[in-house]
Amino acid sequence: MAAQYLHGQGFKTIYNLKGGMAAWDGHEAKGPQDMGMSVLTGDETPAQIIRIAYSHEQGLAVFYVKMVSLISDAETAGVFNLLADIEEHHKQKLFDVYRSLEPSAERDAFDKQISAGMMEGGWSVEEFVRQHQSLVKRPADALNIAMMIEAQALDLYLRYADKSKDEKVKTVLFNLADEEKAHLKRLGKLMDEKHDK
Repeated sequence: MAAQYLHGQGFKTIYNLKGGMAAWDGHEAKGPQDMGMSVLTGDETPAQIIRIAYSHEQGLAVFYVKMVSLISDAETAGVFNLLADIEEHHKQKLFDVYRSLEPSAERDAFDKQISAGMMEGGWSVEEFVRQHQSLVKRPADALNIAMMIEAQALDLYLRYADKSKDEKVKTVLFNLADEEKAHLKRLGKLMDEKHDK
């Protein structure tokens, strides 16, 4: 994620040190620099940004639920269920912010407008399941994937903020980035709990 962030900031030669120096064998950061940026023009209103963020949260919840159905290990499936529940809380927080912008909004009608094809970080749900399903064997693997997604989402919101021309939108995006930091902290605590067992 750090390598992808640096690439997104314009650095051209970046090495992926996943696994530490002992694992380094010359890999470079991969993935398009503008991944996930195609959904944003820079002219969105704060309410439109919230809808985009909400749809990403919904996509991530769909991903976690799909993973539950594909995982045979009960404990790992339980972690994905927990992660899906956490996303429901994130969605509620986003809708509360949306209601502050659009007081007459109703949750059911709002949900019907939401597409869940893309998840946080800019990934397609189906593509991400295809690429990562075989890598998940333990609860820690599920948490690693969740942390990777949240870190990518943090980077994406910061890049959205950089692209936006509206100061109110920038404020909303910086608040969303702060939420992602809090999500990462919570996932880190869950990871510590799994390692302590």
